[in-house]
Amino acid sequence: MIKDVFNKTIVVTGGAVGIGYAIAESFLQNNPRVVIILDINEELGAAAINNLAAKYGENKVVFFKCDVITDLESISNRIVEEYKTVDVLVNNAGMLNDSAFKETIEINVTALIDWSFKFWEHMRKDKSGKGGTIMNIASIYGYMIDPYVPVYHASKFAVMGFTKSLGHVNNFTKFGVRVVAICPGFTETVLLKDMKTWTPKVKEEFNAYAKSQPWQKPEAVGKAAVEVFENAKSGTAWRIFDSQPVIEV
Repeated sequence: MIKDVFNKTIVVTGGAVGIGYAIAESFLQNNPRVVIILDINEELGAAAINNLAAKYGENKVVFFKCDVITDLESISNRIVEEYKTVDVLVNNAGMLNDSAFKETIEINVTALIDWSFKFWEHMRKDKSGKGGTIMNIASIYGYMIDPYVPVYHASKFAVMGFTKSLGHVNNFTKFGVRVVAICPGFTETVLLKDMKTWTPKVKEEFNAYAKSQPWQKPEAVGKAAVEVFENAKSGTAWRIFDSQPVIEV
């Protein structure tokens, strides 16, 4: 059965710019109830809301300033109190800085798991929830290997394992919460422009390697994310690469 975005309440972490923003806008193009953008950068969040509200209506999009590490309880409780039901959580907030490996794991893995379980509890049908979807933003670096960013690789492999286990058909059957992942390839975002490796030499090598790779716009990822939402089975992960057709990985 095709899932319908219409009238859904959608939460996107790290949604002020880049892939998160593109996903938020793609959902807005399909007439949800509301898209709630969370981001630590208040200035970028305000700009995002101004742009999106002008296109889709002020009642369709809101922004809450949020640090995904420290603000889970306060922000999630506020969202549920104001909107009652959350249908979709997009765990997009992340970082690419192998020189700060503890923070990378905390944001890319620990926070993603915390937010997933929080809204999984809210959505689970066996406890009077209405079901729902958790979409985790992984990466092609969650299943392929190169020698440049081992910490980032580790974090995205963790996202893939968590998604496929929590979203396993056995769990979906018992609890009614679908968990899926998308794996974007090289995408033109600030994340890659500001990336850091553990030594300058490795960054030089990575930059040379990256120039040889196909790149895509965030909008391509946003469009594909809605396609995955509409069609994917729980526990699956999907490659979004060079504007090619989306395929399961």
